[in-house]
Amino acid sequence: MELRVGNGYDVHELAFGHPLIIGGVKIPHEKGCVAHSDGDVMLHALCDAMLGALALGDIGKHFPDTSEEFLGIDSKILLRRVNDLISAKGYEVVNADMTLLMQRPKIAPYISQMQCAIADILGVDLDRISIKATTTERLGFIGKEQGVAAYATVLLQTKK
Repeated sequence: MELRVGNGYDVHELAFGHPLIIGGVKIPHEKGCVAHSDGDVMLHALCDAMLGALALGDIGKHFPDTSEEFLGIDSKILLRRVNDLISAKGYEVVNADMTLLMQRPKIAPYISQMQCAIADILGVDLDRISIKATTTERLGFIGKEQGVAAYATVLLQTKK
């Protein structure tokens, strides 16, 4: 069995009039992510981690923000496509650990929904999907609620 580790990072501007979708879940909030797709910063970081583990480039290489095909696309579709790609290379996800950096809203009430959505797409048990959130204590663009960021780490293994 071969193991591969990948990490990913994504950031999006927050603005009024956009939906806030994180971890595949729509969260009520007055601001949302400005993006070519649905702006799901957590799923984008996870996609990058998965692609990076196999040295397949990044999300922009596979789903360019210059393509009309991906305009407004649900990031759960992108995650599913990335999972299919790693599967075709003979790998599967062992576990994923994600951290969201956002001043508000609090996402604790949505974490179990996010875990379910991600675990379902990746075909893993819920206890293989870790999601945490933190603020930046009102420091920087995140603390001033101008943007949101996410980190993801993933472990892949060759299929059993």
